[in-house]
Amino acid sequence: MTLSGAEMKRVTAAVPLEETDWAKAVMEHSDQLYHIAYSYLGNRNDALEALQETTCRAWIKRRTLKDPSAFKTWLIRILIYVCIDEQRRRKKAVPTAAENMQQGVMQNSTDAMEMQWALSQVKVKYRHVLLLKYYNDLTLAEIAVLLGKPEGTVKTWQHKGLKQLREIMKNRGEWNGQ
Repeated sequence: MTLSGAEMKRVTAAVPLEETDWAKAVMEHSDQLYHIAYSYLGNRNDALEALQETTCRAWIKRRTLKDPSAFKTWLIRILIYVCIDEQRRRKKAVPTAAENMQQGVMQNSTDAMEMQWALSQVKVKYRHVLLLKYYNDLTLAEIAVLLGKPEGTVKTWQHKGLKQLREIMKNRGEWNGQ
């Protein structure tokens, strides 16, 4: 359903200005947020749910944002925590046979499945850097701000994460008889 200009003005007038500005700011970053959530969760529905949860948490905590110029970073940080919470919840839940079958059909690339498995084996702090850098195209400086760590630490974690990933993939090849 598309609203006419007059209807849109009426709807917008009914919503406090702060809320519309906030919603616009969130929508401005929605694509990048979705890509980050998808890289963490590997599932469209879970990524969308994580976005929804992030938006809700951010709205509730909006008054805690001290520097409006850090809105994007603040939002991404909340999203990462939401994704980590979901990953922890998944570890506790035992998937049903139907969920396992559906997931196998959706992931048709064995290379992607192997990479996803290998990334899950990498130490968590290194995995965060690798996901944000290579799946979401963030710079090391942006990642450092997001994680609240010095850029040198992030570079070290990237290097160590890649080293772990190479070792895991090399050993994985031996297991497959390659």
